Amino acid sequence: MRAFALAIVTMGIGLAQPAHADNAANSNPSITDILPWFVKNHCEENKVPADQLFCGDADLNAAGVKLNKAIADRLNRLPNRLHAIEENAEWVRDRNSSCGILGREPIRSENIKPVRDCLLKETEERTVILTDPNFDCLAVNTTAGLLICSDPSLALAKAELNERVMGVITKLKDNEARDAFGEFERWTRERDRKCGLENKDNVPLRELSSSEGCLSDYFDRKIAEVTAAKGDPKNLFGTQHMSPVPNADAVDLCVAQIHSTQTCGDFLAVNRIFQIDSKQTGDDAEVTTEIEMVVLSPFTACSPIASGCTGTCWDLKSGRPKSMPGSREQLQVGYRLRIEKSFAFQKNGSSWRCSSAAMQPVDVGMALSGP
Repeated sequence: MRAFALAIVTMGIGLAQPAHADNAANSNPSITDILPWFVKNHCEENKVPADQLFCGDADLNAAGVKLNKAIADRLNRLPNRLHAIEENAEWVRDRNSSCGILGREPIRSENIKPVRDCLLKETEERTVILTDPNFDCLAVNTTAGLLICSDPSLALAKAELNERVMGVITKLKDNEARDAFGEFERWTRERDRKCGLENKDNVPLRELSSSEGCLSDYFDRKIAEVTAAKGDPKNLFGTQHMSPVPNADAVDLCVAQIHSTQTCGDFLAVNRIFQIDSKQTGDDAEVTTEIEMVVLSPFTACSPIASGCTGTCWDLKSGRPKSMPGSREQLQVGYRLRIEKSFAFQKNGSSWRCSSAAMQPVDVGMALSGP
């Protein structure tokens, strides 16, 4: 499980690269003079300016290793890791902007030292912040998270549920742990829909007091379920295969099944699912939803991962779905992909089974470069 966490952490956050003993020709002597490790670490192979500095400077390299560990430790104490990964990707963008790094534009030689000093300061401060468990609540960026952290009893209940769930997931191997994390996040999305907290980003918390009782009931029920599982992951995860009603919850389960088949969990996580329309005729139903996914690890915008996991290729210049074979553009960590798609369901006894076996085709879509 820890290896899975580290695999996510090191994607797209500008951390240190391992040292190499060999020397290589350097096309920029000014960078070599300022960054002693630039040549021996082959830092010219990095295309991202921040990565070059972390690679070529000993102090930044060491600070990056410490930050990497702090991020991994935080992810390993959070069952719902998606928002932590998003928040970290947003921090990297803010860090680069405040330190004067503009996209992949090369850093001028006279600016290398001040940018390096800024990155070191930001990295050291970030490491200290991440080691504070209270930051897990302070960093939430959802309405439900803010409401929970504003109420001590709900915050304690959430912490207890997280601890109990993590106790079960730690018994699983990497792929099984990844699927369990995904299922836990699906519980959370279903909770928010049932408690009236979906799509309430701009609603003041004082207007959501009616949701507090629902959240309390959710935590009580889930803590009881985890306790009843007696530490056995098989009693807790992977037990639901059909849904009682063809709705957004059923689509969420359907997407999870498709993503599991396509092995999407290393690259994408579902953030939100909104129901747009639902039609039912006898034992057949169709549910149209908007699905928002977040990129956890970079992948090519037109690739089997893109088509199998998001249902389409992407033109990143326009942010629209488009077939672009041969394109080398990559969707980076933190990208949000929104698609609209209809899912077919068939009734089986008193439950509904998803008949859609793929993410294709999608009706409309949009790619956004950040939160």
